[in-house]
Amino acid sequence: MIRKAEKKDLSRIAEILVFDKRMNYRSIFKNDDYSFHVLQVLDVAKEYAQPEILDHIFVYDDGIVKGLIHLEQTEIAEFYVDHFFQNQGIGAALMEYAKQEHRADHLWVLEKNERAIRFYEAHGFSLSGQRRLEAGTTEYVIKMLAIE
Repeated sequence: MIRKAEKKDLSRIAEILVFDKRMNYRSIFKNDDYSFHVLQVLDVAKEYAQPEILDHIFVYDDGIVKGLIHLEQTEIAEFYVDHFFQNQGIGAALMEYAKQEHRADHLWVLEKNERAIRFYEAHGFSLSGQRRLEAGTTEYVIKMLAIE
């Protein structure tokens, strides 16, 4: 069910990313220009087609790509489950895969994204106390570490 992403997945990956980013981040960043002009499915698909990105993405696929995780060495760089398939164990499966198969041990999450923080805590991560500004914004991200 979890496999390395392929070029055939790009439109689905982009669709998940765009929709989830609009749903989860628009209320935090309050930037409609970015959410509805810059953030476009075709542009995201082109960006993620680059091997340096696509080669690090794994998808949950049971006939439909329902979620994805982007790993950079031991960091979870991105993690998204399609809104329509949340609360079905897909996120948990992707998290366990990342931790078990790729030794994922840290991630950065928006400080205001309380729902994500609760999810990560429920799946073995804890707040490290480190925070930094998200590039190009006035919002902070906080580092979470896998509990050993």
